Amino acid sequence: MKLLRLLPLLVVPALFAAEPVAPVIPSREVQIKTALLAAAPQWRDGAMVYGYDEKGELVVLRPGTNPLICLADDPAAKGFSAACYHKDLEPFMARGRALRKEGKNAKQVFDLREAEVKAGKLPMPTGPSTLAVYYASEENYDRVTGEVKGALRYVIYIPFATSESTGLPLKPEIPGGPWIMDPGTHRAHIMLTPTM
Repeated sequence: MKLLRLLPLLVVPALFAAEPVAPVIPSREVQIKTALLAAAPQWRDGAMVYGYDEKGELVVLRPGTNPLICLADDPAAKGFSAACYHKDLEPFMARGRALRKEGKNAKQVFDLREAEVKAGKLPMPTGPSTLAVYYASEENYDRVTGEVKGALRYVIYIPFATSESTGLPLKPEIPGGPWIMDPGTHRAHIMLTPTM
């Protein structure tokens, strides 16, 4: 009998503990401010900015007037990561977002985009195009004020380039040094990662 009286006390807290917590979505101003951390200062004023609405859906927060597109941090993901890239990369980036939204894993996204690029269905830039990512740990990001202390990583896409065609190593030879990742594929790129 005592167990039956205690049952609601045990079950009700367990139900609340299992309920998922909705991510805190920063204000429009904070999202724009922090997305632009990945942009070079000369491009910030005119960059287009994607961010998240109150439902967590990706939307355009600010239209752009220059070739840069910035993407605010995903409030549902751990840590902080904002990115800015040249508009020529938008078909590639948009396709990746769409495939991930469908539930595709990283390998499936890579394989599908590789096949689509080779079939001429997905355009890639004809010359080098840059992506910059400003990233930080969860502890170094305040979603309310937009204060973030992180580091900047550069990625320069050079589709189908190889170590042989660029002279770049396949791994960093020195801390923070350039190297080529995914050589010979649609996603071949030069990595420049800071040492922290």
